[in-house]
Amino acid sequence: MTNQSTDSTNNKSFIAIEGPIGVGKTTLAKKLAQSLGGELLLEGAQENPFLEKFYQDPKTGALPAQLFFLFQRTQQLKEIVQTDMFISNRIADFLMEKDRLFARVTLNEDELNLYEQVYQNLTIDAPKPDLVIYLQAPTDVLLKRIRKRGINMEFSITEDYLQNLTNAYTDFFHYYDASPLLIVNASGIDLVNNEAHYQQLLQRIEETNNGRNYFNPIIA
Repeated sequence: MTNQSTDSTNNKSFIAIEGPIGVGKTTLAKKLAQSLGGELLLEGAQENPFLEKFYQDPKTGALPAQLFFLFQRTQQLKEIVQTDMFISNRIADFLMEKDRLFARVTLNEDELNLYEQVYQNLTIDAPKPDLVIYLQAPTDVLLKRIRKRGINMEFSITEDYLQNLTNAYTDFFHYYDASPLLIVNASGIDLVNNEAHYQQLLQRIEETNNGRNYFNPIIA
């Protein structure tokens, strides 16, 4: 990246990337952190000891998996607040509000009530992102990408679960206005092998400073 590109993103000290499983959040977060010289904050799904049980048996595994993620993300946000003055750029592959979104998709009514009580007592005043990037893709594309990356516990993810999750994201971001929002059609983007796609997206990110915005890549 050139100094000009880096300078033009100095007003975005905290960028959060969101979207359903398999849409490319972590890949984009890593590339942006490398380009902008920022600290990378990842949600660490592999650290959740209850996640595999959830995929195998959602009814019994959902609550412990969800609570683990809640504790984990709360701790990460506390660390952001505590070290805010020392770090200029942060790129995260999660938004704190996504935790409740997943909870509403995966938990039954009693579990959700318990979760909400814990959430209200745990969550801090989360730092507000200077930009939220919402990656979208159809369910069949997501499922294909999940299968391709070959993580064993993810093979039990069903199309119905992905569709419910995608619908929840759509509803959430339809009303989202807490930060500038860039909605990206990620179904045709190849951020790993196509540098032109990444440069197009990076330019759009640099140009997005307020309101609701959209990006569709120019496919050569």
